Order: sequence, then structure tokens, then C-alpha cells
Amino acid sequence: MSHRFGPFRLDPETRELLESGTPVAIEPQVFDLLDLLITHRERVVSTDELIQSVWRGRVVSDSAVAARISAARSAIGDDGATQRWIRTIPRRGFRFVGEVEPDAAAAPPAGQAAHAQRPAGLDRQRVSFCRSADGTRIAYATSGAGGGARPLLRAGHWLTHLEHDWASPVWRPHLERLSARFRLVRYDQRGNGLSDRDVSDLSLDRFVEDMEAVVAAAGLERFALYGASQGAPIAIAFAHRHPELVSHLVLHGGYERGRLVRTDAGERAQAEAILTLIRHGWGRPGSPFNSAFATLFMPGGSREQIGSLAELQRSTATPENAAALRAAVDSFAVDDIVDELRVPTLVLHARDDGVQPLEQGRQLAARIPGAEFVLLESPNHVLTPQEPAWNALYDAVERFVG
Repeated sequence: MSHRFGPFRLDPETRELLESGTPVAIEPQVFDLLDLLITHRERVVSTDELIQSVWRGRVVSDSAVAARISAARSAIGDDGATQRWIRTIPRRGFRFVGEVEPDAAAAPPAGQAAHAQRPAGLDRQRVSFCRSADGTRIAYATSGAGGGARPLLRAGHWLTHLEHDWASPVWRPHLERLSARFRLVRYDQRGNGLSDRDVSDLSLDRFVEDMEAVVAAAGLERFALYGASQGAPIAIAFAHRHPELVSHLVLHGGYERGRLVRTDAGERAQAEAILTLIRHGWGRPGSPFNSAFATLFMPGGSREQIGSLAELQRSTATPENAAALRAAVDSFAVDDIVDELRVPTLVLHARDDGVQPLEQGRQLAARIPGAEFVLLESPNHVLTPQEPAWNALYDAVERFVG
């Protein structure tokens, strides 16, 4: 069984440590040490047990053990001061203290244990990579009801990781619902998830080019396009540029002008406050940011869903990238092209959305020619299966797209 923690995956079968899908150079003894601590993370592993397992009982010095612990920490972005993942228990040993979960993407084939994690009959996810116009590597995935189903492309947005999403109580229900009906294609936007994270250009045009690259690589000829939250302006810009490719446009919780470029001073101030919280609290359980994040994005979420947010944040982006992405998407503006759209459009918006006010959804529906508007009775920006608005959302999408 391989294990995922943060952006890392430790696979004992292949003896690989991966960070966001990229192999991390690691010595065999350091790998064995990590494997031992993670496997027995429910307790403290004594130094004697560590020596017996990793060094096969040979006599080694305390400095040799300390060096291997230091190397293990370094490989997973930890250190002796923070001890985020590996904690030293004085006079007793060591314990792996980070949250670990089985890796669904690396689990056995359908028909074995991993099969139960996805709805019966769905194809196994396939992850591939393509290059955007500026050379940025974009990861995309295909899953769902098979080649005969209608293709639906979900626009890239903040806080996704193609592999981790299947284990996330926040995103997994959405993927299962969409994959049950459509041939779902989705991708991690630049700076996020499995796509290249070391990027400097986060302009709207680059995000549209990323979508163009995915469409070409996935062989999509005509498809429904689903843009949620910050994915909405990207989807709008793509549909405006390529109306011949988009059969249906679905916009959920979207906007035509981001918070940083709106005329309301209060909304701009809120955007700046969110950026400050991200820089200081991203991926930290119990931080003020995490509480504020849950209140804004998913106030009706379950304890499990809200509790998973810090892990989701750590898996998808660094604090620096998260802040840069947030600032970029809060500066998107498509108000100059929305009234020129010529594709069938469905706009959905939650009444009490704390991230994008209802007026943004109403404005989009009013300005896009012939758009249909559906009001969702929810306080959540990210809807959850336990609320009535969940079925209202997906019943409307499935009816509209057909």
C-alpha cells in the first residue's frame, strides 16, 4: 500500500518517493526509515527498533541515526525545528505525525480494493501531460462513462490535484457525479497540483492557452464546458475565442470582474485580507486562515470536509503559489466580452455565496444573451452532497447539457 501525505507519495512497491508526481532522490536507508515510521505512525518507533529494521541490527552511532532522520526530514520538506512530519520524542524515539491516507491513484486495479473507492462501472482515471503555448507543463486527466458519453471539460481552478482529489471528501463527490454521466476531462491549472508550479505568468490569456492545450491533447472536438468559481472567467474567455468548440457553457459561482478590480472598496479590502491570511496560514490546521477559509468557501461543510481543507491546501500549492494564484484570479475581468458570447449558457449561483456575491451571478446571466439562471439555496461556494442544493445543481447541469 502506498501512502500519500501532503504533496508526497511513498510507494514501497516501486521504492519511490514522489513530490507532486516528480521523483525525489532518496537513499535506500532513508526510504526504509520513512516507510517504517509511516507504517507505524500510530505509535512511537524506538531507536532500537529503527536500527533493527533499517540497519538490520548492525551497530551504528547516534550520529548515523540522526543523519538519516535529518535526510528523511529534508526529503519531505521538514526539519528538526518545525518537525511537521517527523517528531522526535526525547529518550523514546521518533513518530510520524502528519496526516497520511492511502493513495487511490496507486491502488490495485478495478475489481480489487481500490475499485470500491469509485462508483462501479467507471473507467479508471488516466493522467497525461501537455505543453501550453509558453512551454508550461499542464497535467490533465480523463475519467467517466466511456467514449460514447458526452465530453465535459471542467475548467482548471484553484485548489486541485488530479490524484489527491479522488481521496478528498471535498472534491471526490463532484468527480463521481460528473464522471457517472459524462466523459470528464479536467486539469490542474498552472502553479497548482501536478502541473508546473514554477511559473511567473498568471495572466488570463495564459490560463486560456492552458485550456487550449488540454483540448488539443485530449482530442476534444465539441464539448460542454464547465467553469466553476475562478474557472468561470477562463471558460467565458475560451468560449468567446472558440465558440465552434463549445456546445454548452455552464458557469457556477462565477464572476465577470474579480474582487481586486471591482469598484466596491469593501470587496477589494476583503481580497487583500484573504491574501494576507493565505501567506500566513495556508495548509496549517487550526490556523485563523483555515477557519476563515471554511467560513467563506464551505460554511455548511461536514466536520470531515472542513477538517480535510488544510491537507488539500498542502497537496495543491505552496503558500506562495496559492497567494499568487489568488491575486491573479481576483484580477480577472471579462466584462468586455460577456455580451458577445454566442453559446448556450447556464448560470448557477448560491444565494448566500460568501466568496462571490449573488449579484455577480445575476449580472452574468443578465448580460450573456439567452442565458438561463438557476438560484441555488445554499451558503456554500463549494456545494456538498448533504445539502438539497447539491441535487438542484447537478440535475440542472445534466438537464441542460443533455
